[in-house]
Amino acid sequence: MSGIFGMASHKDCVETLFHGTDYHSHLGTQFAGLSVWSNALKSKIHDISWTQFKSKFFEEIPNLKGTMGIGVISDSHPQPLNINSKFGHFSICTNGFIENDHELADEMLASGGTFSDSVNEKINMTELVAKLVCKGETLTDGIEYMFSKISGSCSLLVLTAEGVYAARDRWGYSPLVVAERNGEWAVTTETTAFLNQGFTIKKFLSPGEIVLLNSSGMTGKNIPEKQNQICSFLWIYTGFPASSYEGINVEVVRERSGRNLAKGDDIKADVAAGIPDSGTTHAIGYAMESQTPFRRPLVKYTPGFDRSYTPPAQSTRDLIARLKLVPIRDIINGNKIVFCDDSIVRGTQLKNYTVQKVWENGAKEIHLRIACPPLMFPCKYNYSTRTRAELATRRAIKALEGQEVQDVTPYMDEEGPKFKSMVNWITKELNVTSIKFQKLSDMIDAIGLPKENLCLYCWKGECPSKKNQADGEKAGGCCAKTVAI
Repeated sequence: MSGIFGMASHKDCVETLFHGTDYHSHLGTQFAGLSVWSNALKSKIHDISWTQFKSKFFEEIPNLKGTMGIGVISDSHPQPLNINSKFGHFSICTNGFIENDHELADEMLASGGTFSDSVNEKINMTELVAKLVCKGETLTDGIEYMFSKISGSCSLLVLTAEGVYAARDRWGYSPLVVAERNGEWAVTTETTAFLNQGFTIKKFLSPGEIVLLNSSGMTGKNIPEKQNQICSFLWIYTGFPASSYEGINVEVVRERSGRNLAKGDDIKADVAAGIPDSGTTHAIGYAMESQTPFRRPLVKYTPGFDRSYTPPAQSTRDLIARLKLVPIRDIINGNKIVFCDDSIVRGTQLKNYTVQKVWENGAKEIHLRIACPPLMFPCKYNYSTRTRAELATRRAIKALEGQEVQDVTPYMDEEGPKFKSMVNWITKELNVTSIKFQKLSDMIDAIGLPKENLCLYCWKGECPSKKNQADGEKAGGCCAKTVAI
């Protein structure tokens, strides 16, 4: 997941834009960029795969002046991109994943279109989105047209001479929040970006909603969708603890998840611990509910390493996993430890680095308590797992069945024998004493939204329904007209 931040002011906004964008550094690890508007567009993009946003952009700030701007920390491609179009010059940044990008690109190329920006021969999603937007009669019309063409998700910011257009993904998968400070307006993925900069939240954008921010304020540009299916993983793992989505704080949800994991757990442990960083709060909740002492047998060397889940290359993920968590033998040795974590995705880092370190430092027992149910399907809406074979659950099922299995429904029944056999296989594969996953219903309760308002694709394999899509188009939230690519 990428993180985006936009700003419209009556004075120079670059310092606020810089800090607001930096507050998204936990989301992307590949590229970052800033675009500002004074009398014209001026942009900077840097590779941040082996450095921090601040160190790359700090020296750029004196050279960037403008009353409006957008910034992005990107998980995949260089952005924001500057475009010269029939709407005039604009700069655009995006957050999401387009599953049918090759199909859309092939249609454009067949009709004489071109693409100028690529990474590892992959089309830049932001450039594809920009070209789709330019098919509309207006920017608003073009954004709605883009929503109607893509399969996947896309939230975006567009910087123009008129102001900053902000559009939330049509299913609401990724959040966008608008806030105000003394007549200055800003929009962000993470509300953390507002808390230390004096902004007051004014609106959580609805799915498919488009607004224009400028020195005059916020103007609605369309009728939003009715159906919201925001990513559940934001609360469990992706989001920063101080952030809130739909008004629900991340830290509080993680505490509730940890409490759920402790209820009915018959393990008598000496220590409750989190696998840093996102597992820490789940462990705090577990410790509060179970009355198990909370301690830190593993600490993260924060200055040097980012999240091991987000880099696209397995070798990079492995390197970070090996080096970033430092064991404390005096706390580990001789103890039965409950480790709480957000999820088991591939399981390779957990097995090869984290668990191995804890055993080597003398743990008596290792019990994993995982805050989300077993992940059964690769995400369709953001860059993360891209194939089923990557998932620990699918490896377990293949091993148990002796072949690939298309219908995994029996393994999704949390009370059924196949589910239990899958968990037992993963337990042995990871070389731990026991594993317990939070139930899907408990995770939904911990978040506090109705299940129909959450994206649960990773666990259930179900996309937003065609009925919901049709209802959204009737509401005017999506452009239903046909435009030739």
